[in-house]
Amino acid sequence: MMPIKKTIAKKAPIRKVASTTRRKPKKKAGKSWKWRIILLLIVALVFSPFYYGKVIKTAVSTSRWFRDLFVFDEYPHYEKFGIRIPRKYIIHGIDVSSYQQKIDWEKVNAMENSGVKISFAFIKATEGVTLVDSYFQRNWRESKNTGIIRGAYHYFKPKKSGMWQARFFLQTVKTEAGDLPPVIDIEETAGLTKEELIPNLQEFLIEVEKRTKTKPIIYTSYQFYKDHLKGKFDDYPIWIAHYYKSKLAENLKWNFWQHADNAHVDGIKGRVDMNVFNGEEEDLSALLVQEVKN
Repeated sequence: MMPIKKTIAKKAPIRKVASTTRRKPKKKAGKSWKWRIILLLIVALVFSPFYYGKVIKTAVSTSRWFRDLFVFDEYPHYEKFGIRIPRKYIIHGIDVSSYQQKIDWEKVNAMENSGVKISFAFIKATEGVTLVDSYFQRNWRESKNTGIIRGAYHYFKPKKSGMWQARFFLQTVKTEAGDLPPVIDIEETAGLTKEELIPNLQEFLIEVEKRTKTKPIIYTSYQFYKDHLKGKFDDYPIWIAHYYKSKLAENLKWNFWQHADNAHVDGIKGRVDMNVFNGEEEDLSALLVQEVKN
């Protein structure tokens, strides 16, 4: 048989239809880069320390305003001093030493924030039986020249003779009428028992009182006072250090309160301790040295 040839039908060629869709015109590269640069600048600003510094500062200021208005009415924040200050006290002061270096006492005296001024200053004079604060004489002289009520303090070394420490202090400090009473700064036991510490401390107090005709002020921390001194020196003026509190314990008898250790005061480099006096102006005047026998 003859093979049957298969006939394959040819497909008709497909005609291409011209597209009726118009191509979008290409954007100019210049405009695209401008927007990218603007976007990058915005991102850089948002994440920059400067931006967040401004935001945080505004937020903190707003928060402080709100708390002062509704929460801390008796313990408000004073912007210039950079700290909270108990509102109920009207007489404020600082204490300084060589740590603050050279002080511009005119600026200290001129500073004022919402009625709060520096009225008094305790100045470190001596420590132990050999150390004289390197800035004492300058601070002692310049503070008085500006009209700030001054007082000198001695850092007590428990293992050194209280009598000799008192004499060393009195040789260095020439107290005058109108000054604050001398201060003994007691912050450590140096390993002594209470029975060993108290008599030595009394030696210092008795000698200074005999020479200055006024009872010295005892400075110490709140905890040290409770643990070692409470009930032993109730007839002496007390200066208590207790930080960042709106008030002291109601059953605590005190004359001065060191309530902050990080205040900013014009004329002083770095931070400084801030204090209040527990009383009116006439109470402070009655406490000042009246007669001196140097």
